[in-house]
Amino acid sequence: QVQLVESGGGLVQPGGSLRLSCVGSGFTFSNYFMKWYRQAPGKEREVVAAISSGGGSINYADSVKGRFTISRDNVKYTVYLQMNSLKPEDTGVYFCNADAGPRYNYWGQGTQVTVSS
Repeated sequence: QVQLVESGGGLVQPGGSLRLSCVGSGFTFSNYFMKWYRQAPGKEREVVAAISSGGGSINYADSVKGRFTISRDNVKYTVYLQMNSLKPEDTGVYFCNADAGPRYNYWGQGTQVTVSS
């Protein structure tokens, strides 16, 4: 059974940092492109960061460039999102996604991030 379990969300003040983790199981993690999405209240889900299966290709949404860092550990079946200099507009539910094509696309349950003073 495929599972993606996110953790690390919470309440943080503007300018603070959080590190999200997503642990996968039930599939060959190293074969999958991994992505972090977020969904703010009343808005569509958007991709925040993506990392290729081997980690050699990384992309970020313009809104988080220079503040967020995605990384992965294929031995631990884990993808991370280090979030620094957080802003109120970073608030939302953050989802982990494993993607190896339309038939092999999996989602975690999400973790809430709230940036507020």
